[in-house]
Formats: sequence, structure tokens, C-alpha cells
Amino acid sequence: MTTQATDVPPLLSSGLAAPRVSRFPPAPSSIEETGLPSELLVQLLVKTLFSAGELTEASGGVHLKLPYGVMKELFTILQREKLAEVRGHGEPLGVLYRYSLTDAGRQRAQTYLEVGRYIGPAPVPLTQYEAMVRKQPVADLRIDRPTVERASENLVLSPQAIEQVGEAVNSGWAIFLYGPPGNGKTVLAEAIGRMLRMVAGGEIFIPYAVEVDGQILQIFDPLTHQAVEQGPEAARSLIEAKVECDTRWIYCKRPLEVAGGELTLGMLDLTFNPTAKYYQAPPHIKANGGIFLIDDFGRQLVRPRDLLNRWIVPLEKRVDHLTLHTGKVFQIPFDTIVIFATNLEPHKLADEAFLRRIRNKIYIGDPSPETFSRIFQNTCKQKSVPFDLGAMDYLFRNVYQKHGLNLRSCHPRDLVDHIISIAKFNGVPPSLDRSFLDRACQTYFFLGGEADRHPPPA
Repeated sequence: MTTQATDVPPLLSSGLAAPRVSRFPPAPSSIEETGLPSELLVQLLVKTLFSAGELTEASGGVHLKLPYGVMKELFTILQREKLAEVRGHGEPLGVLYRYSLTDAGRQRAQTYLEVGRYIGPAPVPLTQYEAMVRKQPVADLRIDRPTVERASENLVLSPQAIEQVGEAVNSGWAIFLYGPPGNGKTVLAEAIGRMLRMVAGGEIFIPYAVEVDGQILQIFDPLTHQAVEQGPEAARSLIEAKVECDTRWIYCKRPLEVAGGELTLGMLDLTFNPTAKYYQAPPHIKANGGIFLIDDFGRQLVRPRDLLNRWIVPLEKRVDHLTLHTGKVFQIPFDTIVIFATNLEPHKLADEAFLRRIRNKIYIGDPSPETFSRIFQNTCKQKSVPFDLGAMDYLFRNVYQKHGLNLRSCHPRDLVDHIISIAKFNGVPPSLDRSFLDRACQTYFFLGGEADRHPPPA
């Protein structure tokens, strides 16, 4: 495995830490400070008001994620253009007003909805998104040995594997996990995602949406991005500093996005919904600041070489180029650790030029008998099945050696699950009794009927 040396910030202690106040994007105090065209915000407010019926400056701000001052400006524009009117006070003190659309406003809303049906938080400009990605790069994280061990505690990794994984993640560059199937490459990739979330800097700001050339690109995906509450220290610091945050950004754990055999070249481009008339970000952009796992690489419908060629520029330049349906091509940050996990021989998937760009290559091989036994013991402990070291000797001699089978790290989990099912059917407690082992191995390894020689324990 090779790693790329990078500048590492001062040592950060493991464990979550409250982010510095300066990291929170400040709320805009005016339309100009949002960085967006006023016409775009007016369109968004008119459509939101059409959907909601009535809004105040406060409730409108909740929908658009904009502060009172900006909403007051927008409602003033709507009144001036006779698109909205005041229906009364929105609360007893008389500070807020209730607004609704006029007939002209409703007609305008229909026109806006024909152009684009996006209704939701106001986007941030692409320039602000680029700046935010640069402020929270994945390569700035420090992943130490205890972090690797904690994140992979459900695995049994050798000291060498721990070093290779730790060095690879700290580099911030792409990782190639390869080796025989069933030895935990996918599970290890998921553990790497946990590592990024366990250290200081493990949370980042994700925008709900980004504005590009008047088009809205939705970034936030609740299936990918896990929002976190600001800790009490951070909240108290913000109050003391009298800082109002820009709520167009969500504070999230660093993402882990997974694509498997279903991945196609088209999925790596913008997805334009012709009905809603706005864009969804491709999976690797949703993964910015975190991990993009391409699982079972080489099993996709698209040729591996074509898929790899698509990644040459993003991996090398840390930017990607996407195209709007208008034909406009724009550049967007690509700060992601891409993990290629495959059971196939790397040199059969890619040429030397591409493999050189994947600077970290980690082989995940079959476990040794000692490691296999440790995995089996851990699995039994997790599933409340008594462990028996003698059962391991029986498995090695009568199953693996006898039938010429390779040890795989997934076998303990699968065999113990089989044993639990067999015991449940027979109404007895699960154990590593030879009859259970024989029956589990018979169905799992295609051993025919020869293993069916021991009756289940009473």
C-alpha cells in the first residue's frame, strides 16, 4: 500500500468536540448577503406562499431558512409588486404580519411553478458551497490508532491492517480494497466511515441546496446525511457571541454514500426531474466531506474501464464537472475518499495509469485459523451462543481440510445464524454441538447429505 503525505493540522484529541464558533456560517442580514438573485428568492417565496396560503415573516423564514431581516425585505418586494397583501397581525405584540397572495400573486405563482416546482429552503450560491467544502476538508482529519481500533472493534484486524487503514484514511486519497469475497471489505469500508465521525471535525455543514446559473441543485439527502444537534457548549458559545447561524446549512455527520452493482455512468451526472424541474446531486457529490463506497466494483452494468475513466479527473484534481440541461458546464468540489471494494484482480480492472491515481491499495485476505477462531468467538458472544474451542478443531479437520474449503471472515456469522435457526426449529438452546455444526455446514457449503449423520441434541 502507498500513501500520499499531506500537511496534518496540530494533533486533535479523539472524541467529538464542539465546533468553533467561527466555523458556523453567519446568517445573512439582507438579500444581497444571501449571494442569490432577488428574483430567485421572490419566486421561491411566492411559490411557498401559494402552497401555504398564509405566512408571517417568521413562518416564511422557517420554510426558506432565512432570517427575519431578509424575509421582511422579500415581503416588501411582494407588496410593492402587488403580489401579496397583509391580512392582519401574526401575533399579539403586532411585530409580525400575516401575508397572502393577491390574485396577481396567484397567477404569478402558477407561472413560476411551470418553470420549477422546487419549494423548500433557499439555496446557497455555488461559490459559498465551494468555500465551505474547502474549510472542512476530509484530509484535515487525524485518524489515530485507537480510533481505527474502536471503529473496527466488530472486526478482527491484524496490526499491519490497522496501520494500512489508518495511513490510507489520513491521506484523504482514494482507497482500493481487494481480495477474496467474504472477508469484510464492505464492513471495513463502513468502519472507515465511522472513523471520520469519531474524531474532532467529524461533523460538517451541508447545504439543503445550491444555486447554479439560476438552477437549483438539491444536495441534502436524509438517507445520506445524518443531522446532529449542536452540543450545549457550542450553543452557549453562539449565544454569548450573539451569532445567528445561516440555517440554509445543516450540521451533519460526515456522510457515507454507497453504490453497488446498480451504479451506471448516468448516475454520476446531475439528475433532472422533468416534472419538478430541479436537480438532484449525484451520489459522489452528496458524499463530499466523507466516503463514497463503490461496492462490488467490476460487477456494475457499465464496463469497469469506462467507470474508471469517469473518475480520472475528479480523483486527480479534486473537482468534478457537471452539465445542466441548458448545456452549461460547471465545476464543483469533489472532496471525497472514494473506496473501490472488489473481489476481482485489480490489474484486470484497470491499467497502470489509473491504479497509480488510487494511491492506497489494501489487500484483505483470508483469515488465519487463529483469526478465524477469534472471529467465531466474538460472533458467539454477540449472539449469546456458548463458544467451544473444540468445535473449531472439529470444523478445521472435518469441514475445511476435508473438503478443501478456504476460511472466510463471514463464515462465523453465517454459520452461527444457521445454528440459531436450527436450534429454534428443534426447540433447544443453540450451541456448537457437532450435530448443529454438521447441519449448518451441510446447507451452507453444499455438502450434500453426508453431514446429516448426527441427530440434534435433545
